Amino acid sequence: MRIIIERSNLLRSLGHIQRVVERRNTIPILSNVLLKTEEGAGLRLKATDLDLEITETAPAEIEMAGATTVPAHLLYDIVRKLPDGAEVKLGLNEGGTQMTVSAGRSNFRLQCLPEADFPDITTGTFSHSFTMKAQALARLVERTQFAISTEETRYYLNGIYFHALEVDGASRLRAVATDGHRLARAEADAPAGVEGMPGIIVPRKAVGELQKLLGEAGEDGDVAVELSDSKIRFTLGTVVMTSKLIDGTFPDYQRVIPQNNDKALTLDRSTFSAAVDRVSTISSERGRAVKLAISDSQLVLTVNSPESGTATEELAVGYDSDAIEIGFNAKYLLDITGQLSGEDTVFMLADPGSPTLIKDGGDEGTLYVLMPMRV
Repeated sequence: MRIIIERSNLLRSLGHIQRVVERRNTIPILSNVLLKTEEGAGLRLKATDLDLEITETAPAEIEMAGATTVPAHLLYDIVRKLPDGAEVKLGLNEGGTQMTVSAGRSNFRLQCLPEADFPDITTGTFSHSFTMKAQALARLVERTQFAISTEETRYYLNGIYFHALEVDGASRLRAVATDGHRLARAEADAPAGVEGMPGIIVPRKAVGELQKLLGEAGEDGDVAVELSDSKIRFTLGTVVMTSKLIDGTFPDYQRVIPQNNDKALTLDRSTFSAAVDRVSTISSERGRAVKLAISDSQLVLTVNSPESGTATEELAVGYDSDAIEIGFNAKYLLDITGQLSGEDTVFMLADPGSPTLIKDGGDEGTLYVLMPMRV
């Protein structure tokens, strides 16, 4: 194997690939990236942690075909430190036990493991496929990913639940995430091909990597999505990401979305978010509870901290129902307001012990449910 590749092309591909590789592995081959020449395409790179796999093809000049695996993070660090514009030469020794990496006067020899030992998780057929705008999928992910649970015992909440449904006669693709304290729901027009698609749970790590890839796709980029019973594959240009799905049943989230909350609080999103951020400065990390005292067109935010003191702030709001006092986790409030797109936000309240419904004035398809705290 002998190839010549531009440093920028190799660095970009390794930047995508090496993020999948865990820093510590009990299985040595999983610390490596697979490098394989592709006829007429260039150099194919692949990395996996057995649940998630990313492959990318980079343009390269192939002098001799071949394949091997080398430590992913080590190769990335080497290429990252090479000078801009450098031509990188990669070559294997006769026994295939070492790969040379050279650029200018820099030369490295890396230990290799055989290609045959590298695992492949992409076997199987995909029953559903569709293509949608990368920006539309990115919006679904961004609006919901913060609510993914990190509690491993409830593994079926450790991802985003995607499913297709009919809303007012229109086909929609919906994303939902919850950790039991808050719920985030967003939806977009369903692309052709989602009909009959089963509900799937995409794991948290895959969601994080997908979010980064979608962010690089640009406004006009497309993403191809393929589904099987146990896996999902996303294709964005030369990058292909395949992930196992969470094998579990997502709870009936519709049951926790309140239907009869009749107290409407309308407020300016940015003003409210800034006020919550200011008063929560005084709170300890353990509590982080902020009390909302709401009466005629006025909202008073209060935070009490036994160690630090008290903070209050008044806001003018739209509210004409009975006075109510309710407490929320300040971080959760800031997470939600940070995802809202409209200037105005509506809180639909019931009583101090019941979940609150938060609607985005700029997006009817997005809503949030937040459980209150005792204050």
